[in-house]
Amino acid sequence: MYSHMVLCFYGTGFIVEAVADCNVLSMTIIKKYKYLGYFLARTGRKCRERLGEGGFGTVFKGTLRSGRFVAVKMLSQSKANGQDSINEVATIGRIHHVNIVQLIGFCVHGSKFALIYEFMPNGSLDKHIFSSEANILNYEKTYDIALGVAHEIEYLHQGCDMQILHFDIKPHNILLEENLKPKVSDFGLAKLYPVEDSIVPLTRARGTFGYMAPEMLYKNIGGVSYKADIYSFGMLLMEMVSRRKNLNASTENLSQIYFPTWIYDQFHDGKNVEIQDAIKDERKLCKKMMIVALWCIQLKPSDRPSMNKVVRMLEGDVECLQVPLKPLQPSPKRKIKGVRDNSN
Repeated sequence: MYSHMVLCFYGTGFIVEAVADCNVLSMTIIKKYKYLGYFLARTGRKCRERLGEGGFGTVFKGTLRSGRFVAVKMLSQSKANGQDSINEVATIGRIHHVNIVQLIGFCVHGSKFALIYEFMPNGSLDKHIFSSEANILNYEKTYDIALGVAHEIEYLHQGCDMQILHFDIKPHNILLEENLKPKVSDFGLAKLYPVEDSIVPLTRARGTFGYMAPEMLYKNIGGVSYKADIYSFGMLLMEMVSRRKNLNASTENLSQIYFPTWIYDQFHDGKNVEIQDAIKDERKLCKKMMIVALWCIQLKPSDRPSMNKVVRMLEGDVECLQVPLKPLQPSPKRKIKGVRDNSN
């Protein structure tokens, strides 16, 4: 007999108690939680530790009765009864991989919906690569994280009985363990398709501006496929190396407003790309990651490598890599009808 869990708020956080029962969703056993209370008293509410916030809702740090920390993702009112919450439970319930954040369970109580995840003590990747404070990530560790994420996406695309397309790969959705091992999170926009489907049906664009593949917006480029995740990974990889947003209108150097184009121009002109704080051995890793990123963000999906090939490129020698064609220059951000922007 499996068990579901009873979730309640208690003092400085959340307490979860086991109760005998089980719940099956999408042929996968998922632990179900029941709310005993939703709001803390006014004094207790101040004790909640907020881990993150976005369009989906808010994530708080919680505690199991065993003392184990968890992340409690409280979906916003607009998301609680939507398909996103069901997608996330059903999708991540099928995944069994050491580099995918573990879903411990979920709660439904009236209009309230929460997902209970394992706690990642080092938070999300964006807090490290975009921080102006002393960074715990050197470029060798950045490379290890990039390779780990590549392996995770490769597993999603090829390691399950269905291909799982994430559709929202970005720094905010990469969580770091205590040893800085990465885990992919947030499967609210993910979709499952038969592994033999090279082009997948999609009624509207999904993702976050700045990481969203161009075929999501322009149908004449090519059909939507797993290559959309490849594009998002490329944009992620470029930001990991540069430690800045790819599109930065506030930069003093106008040629660096769109960083991928500037990087391509440096390679094309035979110039060395100087990465701040990178030591000699790390510069080769940075160059390799930037070239791989340029391949991943090619305009046409057919020109992008599979994630299997991306892994081989990252593990290979930088001297064996050729610089690809110039990447797409994005148009200014604008609201497009039918486009679903999942920005935080």
